[in-house]
Amino acid sequence: MSLRLFTSAAALALTAGMAQADYTLHVIHINDLHSRIEPISKYDGTCDAESNAEGKCFGGVARVYTKINELREQLAGENVIVLDAGDQYQGSLMYTTYKGDVEIEMMNKIGFDAMAVGNHEFDDGDEGLAKLLDGASFPVLSGNLDVSSSNILGGKLKDTVILEVGGEKIGIVSALATDTVETSSPSAAVIFSDEIENLQQDVATLTDAGVSKIIALNHVGVTKDMAIAEAVDGLDAVVGGHSHTKFSNTEEGAMAYPTMVGDVPVVQAYAYSKYVGHLTLVFDDAGNVTSATGDTILLDASVAEDEAIKARIAELAGPIEEMKTRVVADAGDVIVGDRDVCRAMECSMGNLVADAMLDRVKDQGVEIAIQNGGGLRASIDAGEVTMGEVLTVLPFQNTLSTFQVTGETIVAALENGVSQMEEGAGRFPQVAGMSFTVDPSAEAGSRISDVMVGGAPIDLGKTYGVVSNNYVRNGGDGYKMFVDAMNAYDFGPDLADVTAEYIAANAPYTPYTDGRITVK
Repeated sequence: MSLRLFTSAAALALTAGMAQADYTLHVIHINDLHSRIEPISKYDGTCDAESNAEGKCFGGVARVYTKINELREQLAGENVIVLDAGDQYQGSLMYTTYKGDVEIEMMNKIGFDAMAVGNHEFDDGDEGLAKLLDGASFPVLSGNLDVSSSNILGGKLKDTVILEVGGEKIGIVSALATDTVETSSPSAAVIFSDEIENLQQDVATLTDAGVSKIIALNHVGVTKDMAIAEAVDGLDAVVGGHSHTKFSNTEEGAMAYPTMVGDVPVVQAYAYSKYVGHLTLVFDDAGNVTSATGDTILLDASVAEDEAIKARIAELAGPIEEMKTRVVADAGDVIVGDRDVCRAMECSMGNLVADAMLDRVKDQGVEIAIQNGGGLRASIDAGEVTMGEVLTVLPFQNTLSTFQVTGETIVAALENGVSQMEEGAGRFPQVAGMSFTVDPSAEAGSRISDVMVGGAPIDLGKTYGVVSNNYVRNGGDGYKMFVDAMNAYDFGPDLADVTAEYIAANAPYTPYTDGRITVK
């Protein structure tokens, strides 16, 4: 059944009981900020000061702060909670430089009531999440993680939270995507369990404690959020993240806000600080939702940046401004790194990065480059290309990895890469030195055909030299078939530096696609 069948019409249908309702709750929410501390361009990368002054930029935490405070003032005397559905970490030089300190400082200034753990909160291991748990002035939770065996995290992470709002108890439950072990770096001491089973258990615990209003604050992606809304009894709303899904009642191509699954509203607010969501829930005396309405709010130039926070960000940006603004090359057109493209088909950013990797090691007998689409985090606009833009695209400090595997292993890797296309998973392979065809309608594991290497059909028994990044080579994004690769070397140069040098050597760089990936 199409997700869009559950539309806001269903939300309107619920309003019949509004007259009897006696409690209204305003849920203000964001998700997947990804260290966009400074304003962003229309391509989701960091926006330059000149463009911001011209009113061409969006978001940034100074605007998030302004909008959330405006909503609090507008709703003064009403029942309001402010939630974050995870992934504050990773995505800009602010995180690369300060490793979470800035995100924590800004979140505390904004004053969230609760936050879900996102997968990227584990990007610097358990220690990175521990910094957040220790530094946040509000509860951070995830109910399907068992951290009791971790010396670093044990006793710090909450399963559920009960917020007292206007004389009522609001229960918050949470789940984190179980494939975080593949998409980030939690230690083996962090045990993941099924999202739906754990949410149902946590809802039951809160219900037994007399809590009748329960919201799931998840970082699992919109597809799983829909399944959760349908399967977990006792939920009144689902506020999600992870898939960066745009919900809007005014923007073309977006999901309806809220999207109803039965009687349960599901919402999300895209990503990168560009929107704030505002969901209004009306409950009857029994704790049932009788009305669910609202929308996302675009944080464009009409939303003023808070001056105090803007000044603090400028202070923090000072030490890294010279590197950010250094021009490394020119681009003849937009280099497309949008996740909706690079996780589903050949994209010009994928070609650039894969070409750059292969070019760097071409004298080492390497024939194939594979870059996970999820490692590409933004597009780059036409014109001057700064090092800051390159680092926004490639923020993870991944290094080049070279290794050898058989053609059979390469095909298995490609099958893994396209196995979750329908979910927009980051494992989608962008490649160089090879081509392939993918049929998304086929069963996962049998979607790949017509694999060519250097213009010849792949030889399943031959050993090929491959270059990727150290994250993929060590099994990230499901590429476990590379873990035991022959002659692996994971300590090459930083991928961002390699890409910047390649653009400079080929300036002015003309982005392109050439049909190396065919989607049936």
